[in-house]
Amino acid sequence: MTSDRDGALIERFLEMMAAEAGASKNTLAAYGTDLRLASQELGGALAQADSAAIARLGDSWRDLSRATVARKSAALRRFFGFLADEGLRDDDPGGDLPRPGTARRLPKILSVADVDRLFGAIGERLSKEPVNPLDLRLAALVELLYGSGLRATELVSLPRNAIAPDRPYLILRGKGGRERLVPISDRARAAAAVWRNHVDSARPWLFPSGKGHLSRIRLYQILKQIAAEAGIPPDRVSPHVLRHAFATHLLEGGADLRALQAMLGHADIATTEIYTHVDSRRLVELVNSRHPLVDVSAKRP
Repeated sequence: MTSDRDGALIERFLEMMAAEAGASKNTLAAYGTDLRLASQELGGALAQADSAAIARLGDSWRDLSRATVARKSAALRRFFGFLADEGLRDDDPGGDLPRPGTARRLPKILSVADVDRLFGAIGERLSKEPVNPLDLRLAALVELLYGSGLRATELVSLPRNAIAPDRPYLILRGKGGRERLVPISDRARAAAAVWRNHVDSARPWLFPSGKGHLSRIRLYQILKQIAAEAGIPPDRVSPHVLRHAFATHLLEGGADLRALQAMLGHADIATTEIYTHVDSRRLVELVNSRHPLVDVSAKRP
């Protein structure tokens, strides 16, 4: 049977999927069923499952179709990723799940032109007199997402003075308690400084809301609204999509993959590679123009 702990975490995960990922009712129902069955299979200890437990699950799926195994694996990978994001696990065992001949789905993409349109819509809001303080908050949120690659949870929970005008970086404690240095763009620091002037100095958060800080769900809703104003389909924009745009656009600009791994806080370089779907032609050109053996071969008779 599903334990109370597993049951509560599964419900939290499904709420997140509905609010932040816009999952359909059918997807939520299928994920819920798959997760509860997996929990029952593991005696109510899905949230604490280790590699051995994951292997047992995989063995129990042997007689199922490849499509069913792919769906179950996808549900569990998303669930374990959620637990890691929430700080409820120090590791992510999702990599041990079966992958029955299916390629990992790439995140949604925003082009540089899309991002320009997004900031154009924000600029129109800021051009109004008097400026609405909530539009200053919007500018700070989007600048920080795209200018630093912060995760949604990291962004909304930033302390009020986490970003200093004279310090182009901040130090975060991310998944698994790992610390990382996050460079902050000049634009993002400036936008955060302007917004901070409107935050009560007695509040501990940079983005306060009610008795705490802005929620991830509210952040998601804010981004959908500005995307619609910018003429971008709202389902293409989310905190994760902007984080992905940060990584992709940096890589396209020549950033080093290892540097991106450090900035994004990925424990495994393979995770970073999922975020770096650069045009294959550019990679070929890069090898042909930058590889040290190019000069050697050119000199041969």
